[in-house]
Amino acid sequence: MRIRIVDAFTERPFAGNPAGVVLLDSDSFPEDAWLQRVAAEVNLSETAFAHPLPPGGDADWALRWLTPATEVNMCGHATLATAHVLHITGTATGTVRFRTRSGVLITTAEGSGSITMDFPTAPLAPVDVPEAVTRALGGVEIRSAHTTGPNVGDLLVELPDEKTVRGLAPDFRLLAGQGSRGVIATARAEDADGDYDFVSRGFFPGVGIDEDPVTGSAHTALAPFWSARLGRDTLVGHQGGARTGRVRTVLRGDRTLLTGSAVTVIDGELLATA
Repeated sequence: MRIRIVDAFTERPFAGNPAGVVLLDSDSFPEDAWLQRVAAEVNLSETAFAHPLPPGGDADWALRWLTPATEVNMCGHATLATAHVLHITGTATGTVRFRTRSGVLITTAEGSGSITMDFPTAPLAPVDVPEAVTRALGGVEIRSAHTTGPNVGDLLVELPDEKTVRGLAPDFRLLAGQGSRGVIATARAEDADGDYDFVSRGFFPGVGIDEDPVTGSAHTALAPFWSARLGRDTLVGHQGGARTGRVRTVLRGDRTLLTGSAVTVIDGELLATA
């Protein structure tokens, strides 16, 4: 069985967000315990598992995402990585429909080599900033906080500026107990005329990921958040700490289009099959 490591939301290797991708030959998923053991062995933010579906249905492939510790409801970078593998191997062309925990997600390969994903927009609801989050982020000023709906399940916090976001050194123990899937810290880009519009970093110690380099699902919340503030439906987000990547977002009401590139860096054989 083939297994690949793909760097997503980047055009060069060793950047963006790495994801494991396993394309299964069967018409169903192996036991959950085996999937979780593989994801723990790969030990990346997410490993994606996909198997083909019969023709004529609402989707072409079934897709699941697992962190080293648990299964998640939505993952953008591992979806991008899976679509990338399907296209570079000739397994699929053009549009691919994935059946997932978050409904049918559609990906479309662009002529430039990038892939656009059609995801549900995360509904934002303002909340008071939890004291534990303020302490976990080192006491920085938090201008606003929002929950991001059940599919994403994060706390989105707006910080004063890009420098503050880049300088965060969170207490992951405190963040792990704060109740949501994770915390997305964001600010407007320092250079209003630069090649990205906002920055973010994503912390998910509660699901086994201290920092996720580039979180596609978070951009389904970042897109409506920043579109409302900047007055534009098309934006570019820059995310990451040590590793970084870019996500182009287009807000279309209850759907958000996420566009990025991907690069395969490892192509190997998984010997411990189910």
